[in-house]
Amino acid sequence: MEVYGAVVLSVVDGMGDFTSTALKILGQHGIRKPQPDQWYSQQNWLDAFRTISEKIGPLTLFAIGKKIPEQVEWPPWMDTIEKALAALDLNYHLHHRIDGEPLFNPETNEMSEGIGHYRFTGLLSPTSAEMMCDNPYPSEFDRGLITTLCRRFKAGAEVRLDRSKPTRTEGADSCTYLIEW
Repeated sequence: MEVYGAVVLSVVDGMGDFTSTALKILGQHGIRKPQPDQWYSQQNWLDAFRTISEKIGPLTLFAIGKKIPEQVEWPPWMDTIEKALAALDLNYHLHHRIDGEPLFNPETNEMSEGIGHYRFTGLLSPTSAEMMCDNPYPSEFDRGLITTLCRRFKAGAEVRLDRSKPTRTEGADSCTYLIEW
């Protein structure tokens, strides 16, 4: 499994003034001099997240996640918060690949499995929604990603982990987020 370089570079951008630390951690995990148009081992990237969480803390993972929506292109039809949340899973699969093939093909609309999902479960009210993430990424990373994506359409959007449901922070395979604007 590989992840697109523009996504990997969110680690560098998300760590702000600590670019050299970000590059050092990525390098420790086999990702040296990341380039936006290259592909990198997803496991190495996940290992870098673990190091960042242990050595720097989960708030840095949140900051890194917030940079993802700025690093990749989004479909032009994505013009509402609901469409953005629905498009997240497509974009996620588009920027991951197995054996040289992206896990989403926009020409055929075919999606391959293997990395979990960002599941927009729907609106809870006219000003709130729910997203379930059953992917291998850290909880705070996902919260940051969803926060920035939602704030493109609703400036005051807030995203919080729904602790009444299973959460990766307590050993589950997924996290559910409540989004309010």
